[in-house]
Amino acid sequence: MPIHHAVLALLGDEPSYGYELKSAFEAAIGPQWGQLNIGHLYQVLDRLSRDGLVTSTRVVQSVKPDRVVYEITDAGRAELGRWLAAPTPRTAGFRDDFFLKVMAAAQARSPDNVAEVLRGQRTFLLQELRNLDQMRRERTDDPLVSLLLAAAARHVTADLEFLDDAEATLLTGGRLAAIRTRRADRDPGDPDREPGDAGRDGDESAEVA
Repeated sequence: MPIHHAVLALLGDEPSYGYELKSAFEAAIGPQWGQLNIGHLYQVLDRLSRDGLVTSTRVVQSVKPDRVVYEITDAGRAELGRWLAAPTPRTAGFRDDFFLKVMAAAQARSPDNVAEVLRGQRTFLLQELRNLDQMRRERTDDPLVSLLLAAAARHVTADLEFLDDAEATLLTGGRLAAIRTRRADRDPGDPDREPGDAGRDGDESAEVA
């Protein structure tokens, strides 16, 4: 789980506590990630403690409430090393909500419907790209944050290129009409096949009968 391992990495140099870890994470990963929920962070720390990857010590403070300080264990360092050495697959494979939206729009075989969906997504992505460029100009002081923002911009650029591919594939030469329906793809042996479908699909034995 990336957040769990990122917390282990932040504890790699020295012990720390909840709000300090939250600030360190947000400073290290950059603004494109967004703020780290402190409640979720404490859930992560509790899980790491239960798994023996960190230890916790309660530090008494004279004025403020007691502070719980976390420290990475040898097992935690070993787990962090294992995670860093392993390749990272896409978390959702190649599934994408927008792919489903394109599929849904294409089912009606209406070029206007598809064009509207693609146009709306393009407007959104271009604004995302402008926002990322602005953040990159504002965060030139940190090379790691700048690198991560550049990676985010590359992802958005790839999504824009997909829109170009979708327009070329679906909106030229009447190619929407070539999209198959579910019924047309059914196998004659499909148990869900409706009575009488055999003759309508050109089954020669049905013609003879």
